[in-house]
Amino acid sequence: MFNRDTPYESRGGTTDRIKSSVSTSPSMAIIFLCVISFFLEVVLLKMVPSIGELYLRAFQFDPGSILTRPWTLVTYIFLHNGLWHLFFNMLVLYFFGTALERRVGNKQLLGIFFTAGVLSAIGYTFLSQPIFNISPGSMIGASGAIYGVFAALTVLEPNIRVYVYFVPMRLKHALLLFAAFDFLMVNSSDMIAHTAHLSGLFVGLYMGFRMKKIHEKYLKSRYTGRW
Repeated sequence: MFNRDTPYESRGGTTDRIKSSVSTSPSMAIIFLCVISFFLEVVLLKMVPSIGELYLRAFQFDPGSILTRPWTLVTYIFLHNGLWHLFFNMLVLYFFGTALERRVGNKQLLGIFFTAGVLSAIGYTFLSQPIFNISPGSMIGASGAIYGVFAALTVLEPNIRVYVYFVPMRLKHALLLFAAFDFLMVNSSDMIAHTAHLSGLFVGLYMGFRMKKIHEKYLKSRYTGRW
């Protein structure tokens, strides 16, 4: 999904890259799927607890089952642990995801989101124990994938003004703040997969810098010889 040869600027591209509506926006589609999955999870857990637990076990990511249940590298993204977990993840995805897809296009957004999501789970599996001495348990949530979107957007548009807990700051400073928080809290017992967040962040940074380089190369070749 991530086209390494496509410049990131959306202006002058195809129609779906210029305008993004609810029906064509991949960010909105992901939000819709996450909300549907969450309410299905809640309904099943309340009405038929045994099936609800089976639903969670079938789709959550468990590092110990990475080879036997590879589909969970993607499906865990659509599960959330409570309404607030869902709300904050979807709120961030709504603002950053739609902003990124307007700049890079729908396919590129999906490539960044799912690449960061999958590699977040892999990083969580293989980096937690040897680097931070953490035994990784099962994991759900779109946070790692969203961190990838957040980081890629920051590389492309570092000076966008955002509000973090009502404090205005540039996007690049917000990313540094969240990265520092996850790094400092990585050994805490707050039940948050901080190593997955950091893995998604680094994936997003790499993909953002790669797209920026391709875009600069595209502009250079486009205007070479016009003087």
